[in-house]
Amino acid sequence: MTIEDENPDLPLKLTKPEMAWSQAILHLDMDAFFVNVHLLEHPEDRGLPMAIGGQPGSRGVIASASYEARQFGVHSAMPSIRALQLCPDLKIVRHSWLPIHECSKQVMAILQQYGPVEQMSVDEAYVDLSGWPQPETLPEIIKRRVKDESGLPASVGLSTSKLVAKVASDFDKPEGCKIVYPGEEASFLAPLPVRVIWGIGPRTAEKLAEMGIKTCGQLAGHNLSKLAKEFGNQARSLQERAKGIDKRFIHTERGLPKSISQEWTFSQDVDDPEILKAQLRKQSASVSRSLQKRNLIAHTVKVKFRWADFTTFTRQKSVEVGIDEEEKIYALALAIWQEHWPQGRKTRLLGVGVSSLEEPTARQIDFGF
Repeated sequence: MTIEDENPDLPLKLTKPEMAWSQAILHLDMDAFFVNVHLLEHPEDRGLPMAIGGQPGSRGVIASASYEARQFGVHSAMPSIRALQLCPDLKIVRHSWLPIHECSKQVMAILQQYGPVEQMSVDEAYVDLSGWPQPETLPEIIKRRVKDESGLPASVGLSTSKLVAKVASDFDKPEGCKIVYPGEEASFLAPLPVRVIWGIGPRTAEKLAEMGIKTCGQLAGHNLSKLAKEFGNQARSLQERAKGIDKRFIHTERGLPKSISQEWTFSQDVDDPEILKAQLRKQSASVSRSLQKRNLIAHTVKVKFRWADFTTFTRQKSVEVGIDEEEKIYALALAIWQEHWPQGRKTRLLGVGVSSLEEPTARQIDFGF
């Protein structure tokens, strides 16, 4: 039985689409996925403020929070001890990977019936609906099928680009369905903060705010030459994304990983430089093994810092010749750490990562820095 047999109300699929949609991309994001998977097996917890994550005694972190818990300010990536301070009645349970992965496979199988799928994580994916004559009729149908067949709620967004579709799926959670039609991308984004745009992190947003730019509309309409003085070659791309222009396509096959990293949260805040350096070396060795196992080299080494007050940032250094050796990764990581760690500053988390990965064409020569 085909999808059309199961859903006679769907439009017939065209082999050569002739439509107003130059591209139709759906983004599906499961709502409080880990929590709702837990509720399938534990319906008695439904309606409670609850979260999936580590226990506060082990310096655990919240991975997913129910919407009842979010009303108290609890959110993912928050320390569990802080979550309990905000919501003393919060129930925290550990995740169970087997049902999570099984539910994810079930959802992705549904999506694959509608078009090529690019899975971003266990609870998030893009679907290319460009082969349908009326793609705007599908988001509500897909969302309903996911809920009916898996028992799990989801939010969906549809637009002409991955960027706008992702923003749209987050527009009216939970169980939202937002369609941004061709030509409406810029006006949809205009009132939203610049942080909704992929690639704009806290530091870029801070620089933009210093220029009086806080919304996508302000970024889209700003003088390009002035933007270029601050952001160089990235200025045009920033402005295009603020207008909803995103030329990325759906990639159904995963290529090279974008990055490889290792992080460690200390059981107690650490200010001993020898302990911190030892952790850097351990993580560098792990990243090196991962690179060599995949036959990859890296051009950028990153170190992630998180102080005792939860201030978090990442710094990086790049080299022209790719590397995969533990000593070279550690040498760069150590240089970054020494440059950005104030003597005696208590550290909660330390991470080492590599990016700008590629397959080596020949054995790399030594580098200097």
